Amino acid sequence: METITAAAIQFNVKQGDVDANLTYVREALGRVAAQGAQLAVLPEMWSSGFSYRNLNELALRTSDIVEELLALSQELKLVIVGSMPEPNGDKVFNTIHVIDNGKLTGIYRKMHLFSLLGEDKAFSGGDQWLLAETSLGKIGVIICYDLRFPELSRRLALEGAQIICVPAQWPKPRQEHWRTLLRARAIENQLYVVACNACGTIGKLDFFGMSMIIDSKGELIAEAGEEECEITETLDMQEMYDWRARIPCFGDRRPELY
Repeated sequence: METITAAAIQFNVKQGDVDANLTYVREALGRVAAQGAQLAVLPEMWSSGFSYRNLNELALRTSDIVEELLALSQELKLVIVGSMPEPNGDKVFNTIHVIDNGKLTGIYRKMHLFSLLGEDKAFSGGDQWLLAETSLGKIGVIICYDLRFPELSRRLALEGAQIICVPAQWPKPRQEHWRTLLRARAIENQLYVVACNACGTIGKLDFFGMSMIIDSKGELIAEAGEEECEITETLDMQEMYDWRARIPCFGDRRPELY
């Protein structure tokens, strides 16, 4: 596909309130589809937030939500990417379901758990990366803290990713880390990055939003503020390939030395 219209749906995730979050997302998906979006990225743990006290119970809702998203994606002709809790024994996975026009095209379970906030105590870590083959092309996915581990994004790029989607709940005061790391992943891998962060106060943490769409040169082509909003932008695949031809980083790699 030559061009893709991508959207990031930034909102204040209501911790533990699946019904409120789902209502918001239903309406927001309709809005971005009406604007011509083909790809919609949601925040990390958008359905429930990190509600540790009843996380296992909330995770039981996820399979039904996936079924609803499958129907919505088919109706709205959308690829939808966002993470939710997935049951796994006495813990849960932080899982992305890549949903493509009524089909589930891949599942990614967050590999890197943010031990500083105790994620490793409530969650199981995933052990497999995902490059989803979608109707829009090859989409790689990572979740929040994964952004700090460049090897994962590089693997996705080497496997052919054209876009990397990043659902996140990235809190204050690390705004500049967020901006810098997202741009770095786009620059070093010469691809588009669509990153969706939460905003507002969730539990005890404040989130700054700043969802971004970044092109293959690392330029911000769309950026949100700190309030609930949707940002959309057109991704030009030919521009990306032209840029890769001008600066042939992939061809100049010497992996045998490192």
